Amino acid sequence: MNSTPSSSDPTPPEGAHGDAAQAHPDFGHIRSFVHRRSHITAGQQEALDLLMPKWAVPYRNAPLKFEQVFGRQAPTVLEIGFGMGETTEKIALARPDDNFLGVEVFNSGVGSMLKRIEASQLQNLRIIQHDAVEVVRDMIAPDSLAGVHIYFPDPWPKKRHHKRRLVQPPFVQLLASRLRPGGYIHCATDWEHYAHQMLEVLGGEPLLENTSEGFAPRPDFRPLTKFENRGLRLGHGVWDLIFRRKGQ
Repeated sequence: MNSTPSSSDPTPPEGAHGDAAQAHPDFGHIRSFVHRRSHITAGQQEALDLLMPKWAVPYRNAPLKFEQVFGRQAPTVLEIGFGMGETTEKIALARPDDNFLGVEVFNSGVGSMLKRIEASQLQNLRIIQHDAVEVVRDMIAPDSLAGVHIYFPDPWPKKRHHKRRLVQPPFVQLLASRLRPGGYIHCATDWEHYAHQMLEVLGGEPLLENTSEGFAPRPDFRPLTKFENRGLRLGHGVWDLIFRRKGQ
């Protein structure tokens, strides 16, 4: 199943997702990833060199106009930490009427996702390679998102590192403010302790309400990855949480 990047490998293993968030004192958020010497394939580097202008949106301190980014008006879902892009590609293909904006920091993941977008000619998927907290704070207007996906973020399993976890109250409060009424946050993790922390944090945000009694069944739109299937065969658990912003 997903694992934390080791000290010798800064790139999330295939199937694991980078959190795409750094330290920001105004959100009380501790850096949740560490850049080290990157391992990247020639194909991923070529995609970065050639395809970023076509499919990526540069960071800027100004709210995005989704209709300009995607060339249409449609519900827009933000995915934080898409890893190597397998799940994101499948969801975007299965939901052509929705726009997807993926945020990732690792070069290998961004290069891989660019290759997927180009191969599938996904018109409803764009990338931002930047810190997620800054993207949400500066580029996403309040009350604008139809949804947020956070799938298998780095669990930082050691207790002394729990403060580095992405799902913390200040960031969830920020995310909730960017959802339109009725919009959702969908998290998934294969670390039980982190699952319960997510449940507590999301449940403590006044703008959100749980769509289930506790954890949610995996929705059909989130496909099982080969790593998740392997973990399930080994008896590992996976926990989904789906919260909605209150109001209509």
